[in-house]
Amino acid sequence: MPRPDRIEGLAIVSVEGMIADADGIQPPSLKLEADQKFFQEQCARADVLVHGRYSGEGGPHYFERRRLIMTRQIPALAPDPDNPMALLWNPAGASLDKAWAELGFSGGLLTVIGGTEGFGHFLERGYDAFHLTRAAHAHLPGGRPVFPGVPERTPEDLLAAHGLKPGPTEVLDASDGVTLVTWTR
Repeated sequence: MPRPDRIEGLAIVSVEGMIADADGIQPPSLKLEADQKFFQEQCARADVLVHGRYSGEGGPHYFERRRLIMTRQIPALAPDPDNPMALLWNPAGASLDKAWAELGFSGGLLTVIGGTEGFGHFLERGYDAFHLTRAAHAHLPGGRPVFPGVPERTPEDLLAAHGLKPGPTEVLDASDGVTLVTWTR
């Protein structure tokens, strides 16, 4: 069965491990230039991006990149009526292998870019790598967590509990307190 060769995740989180505020909006405190540059570079490497209905990367490349959009609004798989490069996917009704085959891929890199349920789904399935950026000056208590189980546990605790190990900390922007750790199997 066709499937991705690698599954990677990309997220920037607040001090509390949040990816958005309580309304699901990513505030300016998480839209930092150094992380955006890294994020766009990683998205460009991906064969397919996967995200929820409200968590795509937007911008000029939204309609240029192949993507799976996770939703409970359909039983299994359906074309996205708004984007010919996208496939709507309900993981409860269709396996990732089936969705991957529907996109016409055999092998390749799948990159998960959000939201909480998408990140959590693939945490359970198994990431090959997760690029976790921290914004040391961003505070979003009560926001939307990167994974189910945050803030009771940290994102790092959950990545470690699912078999990933941290690489070295890379400083993306010292003045904004932006650091990146890539967790791998």
